[in-house]
Amino acid sequence: MSKFAVRVTEKRSGWCAEITRQVTSRKTVVSKRETGFESEELAKAWGEKELAQFIQNQTERNTRKSAQRKARNAE
Repeated sequence: MSKFAVRVTEKRSGWCAEITRQVTSRKTVVSKRETGFESEELAKAWGEKELAQFIQNQTERNTRKSAQRKARNAE
C-alpha cells in the first residue's frame, strides 16, 4: 500500500482529481486537488502525472530537510 494515491470523483461541474495521503490507518488527507475535467479519463491522466511529480517534489524536499537537520544537529 502506497502512502499517496489518486482519487477521481464526479462533481456537478465535471470530474475532480485529488492526490490523497494516508496519514493514519483511518485518516486520509487531500494534498492536491484539481476540478473541472470533462471526462474521467482526463482527470485520471492528470492525477497520475501530478502524483509522479508530487512524489518527486516530496523526495527532494525530504532530502533538503534531512541535510538541514543534520547540519543543525552537528552544531
